[in-house]
Amino acid sequence: MAEKTGRDLSVGEMAERAGVAVSTLHFYEAEGLIKSWRTGANHRRYNRAELRRVAIAKTAQKVGVPLADVKAMLDQIPRDKAVSAADWRQAGEQWSDLLLDQIINLRRLRNQLHGCIGCGCLSVEQCALVNEDDQLAKNGAGPRRWVGEEDELAPMRRPG
Repeated sequence: MAEKTGRDLSVGEMAERAGVAVSTLHFYEAEGLIKSWRTGANHRRYNRAELRRVAIAKTAQKVGVPLADVKAMLDQIPRDKAVSAADWRQAGEQWSDLLLDQIINLRRLRNQLHGCIGCGCLSVEQCALVNEDDQLAKNGAGPRRWVGEEDELAPMRRPG
């Protein structure tokens, strides 16, 4: 492909349309998330279909999906034919559990952030109510409730 077609975008057009910096496009390309081609004058061009890939990568990064996982998903999307809804659905299925876990963890963070930081042991007044005698320490260090490792009595001891 040496000439620009109606479906191809220059790097500046692609960046503007995708809402990212040109450097982001270069980075995504270096990571194998998107592909470009070069004109005879060595100008970079992108097929408009790459816009979806940029949108997926950008959105996934916002919710904390590692770029390696984004690449693995995008590698399942065919480049040699029109991409169907079924293609996108099948590629995205692998993220279902990951995203559900993130939703659960974000809700847990939102619901517990007001009361304490980390595991709850930084609040002496509340700690005795929700983590009496530091029972969660037996499960290891760190934010045990936030990672879903509550002891079975904790819900009964929670105030309110």
